[in-house]
Amino acid sequence: MNETSEGPTPAADLDRSAVTESDINASLRAEPPSYRSAFAAAPLAMAVVDREGLVVSGNDALGALLGTEPKALAGSVAADLVDLASDARIWHAYREVLRGRQARLRCTRRLKHPDGQSLWAQLTVAPLGEAEPGVLLSVADISARRELQARLRHMQMHDPVTRLPNRTLFFERLSAALEAETYEQGGTGRIGLCYLDLDGFKAINDTLGHRVGDRLLAAVAERLTRCADEAGYARASTPLVARLGGDEFALLVEDSTGTDQLAELAESVLKALQAPFDLAGRRLSLSASIGVVERHAAGTTANGLMQAADTTLYWAKADGKDRWTLFDPERNAHLVTRQALSSALRPAIERGEFVLEYQPLVGMSDGRLRGVEALVRWDHPQFGLLTPNRFVGLAEEDGSIVPLGRWVLATACRQARRWQLDHPDEPPIFVSVNVAVRQVWDSDLVADVADILAQTGLAPELLQLELTESAVMGSAGRPLQALQALSDMGVHIAIDDFGTGYSNLAYLSRLPVSVLKLDGSFVRGFQYEGAKDPAVPPNQADEVIVEAMIQLAHRLGLTVTAECVETSAQATRLRGIGCDTGQGWLYSRPVPPDRISELLQSETYAVGNP
Repeated sequence: MNETSEGPTPAADLDRSAVTESDINASLRAEPPSYRSAFAAAPLAMAVVDREGLVVSGNDALGALLGTEPKALAGSVAADLVDLASDARIWHAYREVLRGRQARLRCTRRLKHPDGQSLWAQLTVAPLGEAEPGVLLSVADISARRELQARLRHMQMHDPVTRLPNRTLFFERLSAALEAETYEQGGTGRIGLCYLDLDGFKAINDTLGHRVGDRLLAAVAERLTRCADEAGYARASTPLVARLGGDEFALLVEDSTGTDQLAELAESVLKALQAPFDLAGRRLSLSASIGVVERHAAGTTANGLMQAADTTLYWAKADGKDRWTLFDPERNAHLVTRQALSSALRPAIERGEFVLEYQPLVGMSDGRLRGVEALVRWDHPQFGLLTPNRFVGLAEEDGSIVPLGRWVLATACRQARRWQLDHPDEPPIFVSVNVAVRQVWDSDLVADVADILAQTGLAPELLQLELTESAVMGSAGRPLQALQALSDMGVHIAIDDFGTGYSNLAYLSRLPVSVLKLDGSFVRGFQYEGAKDPAVPPNQADEVIVEAMIQLAHRLGLTVTAECVETSAQATRLRGIGCDTGQGWLYSRPVPPDRISELLQSETYAVGNP
C-alpha cells in the first residue's frame, strides 16, 4: 500500500499478504484468556483491525450483525465490511486513525445485510493502545433510534389535523429551494407560491365547533393535495402543500415555468374548494382567497417571498375574496410608499418640510384678482414635491391633519397679511384654506382661528375656510356650532366641490355658508365648445344645471366660484350665467407667494384672459 497517496483508496487495494494465517493464530494465542472471553461475549459488535486495515478477529455480535460466521471475518478488509471507503472524508479520517495520526473516528453508515435488509450503524474506530498494534472497530446498531428520530421529526414537521407539512417544514423546504447550489444545478431557476386563506372558516369554526372545523380543514387538505398531484403530473416536481397555521395554506412550486403555471394551479384550487363539503351530516360551503407570487429564485429570500405573498393575499381579500391575485410590483411599491409617507408625516411637520402654493380666485366680470386658495405641498426629501392627494388622506387617518392644518392656516394668514402690508394702495385679497372635518372634532378650530388672526393681524373677512359638501351638509352638534361661531366672527365659510354629493337644499339655507364652489365636473362639461370647432352647439343640459345652481345660491345670498376653468369659452359661458369668481389653469396654476406679489403689482391687476 502506498502510504503517501492522497484521497480515497479502494479498500480492495489494501495488501492482504501482510498478515498470514499463522500470524493471525499467533496473535489470538497471545491474547490473555480474560480478554478473549470478554471480547467474544460482548453484546457490542467489535473487531480487532491491524494497521493495514485487515480484520484480525471479530466477535460473535459482529458476525450476527453482518450475517456471517465470526471466523470468516478474519483477514477481511474492515473498510469493505462497514462501508468506510465510499465517503472520501470518512476514508481519510479512518486511515489517519490506522496510522496513529488521529485519536478516534466516529461516524454513521448505512450497512446492507446479506438478506437484503439494511441497517443504520454507528461506527467507532480507536487505537488499542501503545503496547497493542492495530485498532478496535465497534459497530452499534442504531436503526431503532434512527427510526424513532424519524418518527419524532415527522411529528415535529407535520400538522396533526391535516397531516400536511407544517410551517417549520415548509420554511425548511423553501429556504433549501432558494439556496444557490439548488437552483444552479439545473431546472428553471424560478420559484412560485400560492398562499391561501379560507373565506368564512372562522364563522364555521365558531358556530359548529372545533371538531367540525378540524374535519373541514382535513377535507380542504385532501383537495389541495389532489390539486398539487394533478399539477405535478408529467412535471419535474409536485408542489408542496403545507398548512401554515389556522386556515392558512401554501402550495410551493419549485422550478416553476412562469406565472401561467401558478395561475392554472390557483384556478384549480379555487374550483376544487367551491364544491360543497359534506361533513357530519352537514353541507358546508366556503371559498378561498389566494395570493400568487412567481419570480426568479436568485436574489429572492424566504422572508421577501412570504411578505409579497401575504401582501397579495390581502389584495385578493380586499378585491372581493373567492379569487386569486398576482403580485404586482407597482401596486406594492405604491403601498410601501404609502406606509413610508404615513410614518414620516408627523416628523415632516416638525422638520418644516411642507410649503404652500396659491391659486388665484378671479372675478368673472373683470378678471381681477379677488383672492387665492392656499394649497399645501410636501417637499419630501426622497419623493420630491407631493400634492395633497398623496398625503392628506393619510394625515386624516392618523390625526396628523390637526397640526398640519394648524400650520397651513397660520402660514396662509401670515402670507395674506404680508401681501396686504406690501400693497397698501390695492384692495386686500382674501385667502381660502381647506379644513378637514377631523380638525373640527379633534381640536378647538374656533380658538385656533381666533389666535392666528390675532397673531397675524389679518381681518376675519379676509379668511375663507373651505369644507367639502359631504362634511358641511352633514354637520350637526359641535361641527355646526364651530361653523356658526366662525361665521359670527366674520370668517367666510365655503362649500368645496358643491354638486357632487346629495345636498339637502333646505338644510343649506340654515347653514352659516357664504360661498359655493362648483365642482369642476360641471365646468369640464363645457370643454367641447371652443375655438377648434365653434360650430358645435353648447350643451344645454349642463348650462341649465349650472345656471340653476347659481340662481339658487344668489337667492340664498351666496356667491359662486367655478373650479377647473381652463378655456376662454368656459369663462365666457360662466360669466354669461352669472358666476361670480373662477379658478383654474386659464388664470393660473398654483404658484409660489412671490408670483402672487407680481400679479398684485401689475398695472392691469388682471389674471389670465377674462
